[in-house]
Amino acid sequence: MSRPLLITDCDEVLLHMVSHFGAWLGETHAIDFTPDGADFSRAMRRRTDGEYLSRAEMWPLLGGFFDTEMHRQTLVPHAREALADISRYADVVVLTNLEDHRQPHRVAQLRGFGIDFRVVTNQGGKGTPVRALLEEYAPSAAVFVDDLAHHHQSVADEAPEVWRLHMIAEPSLAPAVPPAPAAHVRIDDWSEARHWIAEKLAPAPLVR
Repeated sequence: MSRPLLITDCDEVLLHMVSHFGAWLGETHAIDFTPDGADFSRAMRRRTDGEYLSRAEMWPLLGGFFDTEMHRQTLVPHAREALADISRYADVVVLTNLEDHRQPHRVAQLRGFGIDFRVVTNQGGKGTPVRALLEEYAPSAAVFVDDLAHHHQSVADEAPEVWRLHMIAEPSLAPAVPPAPAAHVRIDDWSEARHWIAEKLAPAPLVR
């Protein structure tokens, strides 16, 4: 029987990103960043004129952060220890929505924190890559962890047999974001999540 599989996101799950992104926007671009939940459409405001940035202006700034500022990111408490424990009985894959050319940088970044697992980059919904990973690993059971509700819906649509854990490890975001409707559970702390994951990844056929 194949080993079970944990598929986990990175930003706001393994590493803090939003708080450091906001600090960089203020320091470098004179932009105030005040996120209210997962939608950043009204989160970035220029100090010069008080106007909100358009989505077309937001995306290059986010890309710029990942191009030059990944060193700012910090480890989510208990994440490294939880993954180390889970990896004793399960395969672990980090599925992160970055452009593919940033994959080596994410690998190196995570290794710097003592997290050394396969990293898969993706753009768009995560249901398709999760389905591909299931076909590759043929796990006895699988858990998916992500901070964004639409990725849980994507996985529910494409791979409904996967257990789905909604986690937002960033304290400034978590209280404003409701549990993802397509997730099985919402847990924002790895010290608790690791036990739920262990229960789901015990050797057993995938539950639909």
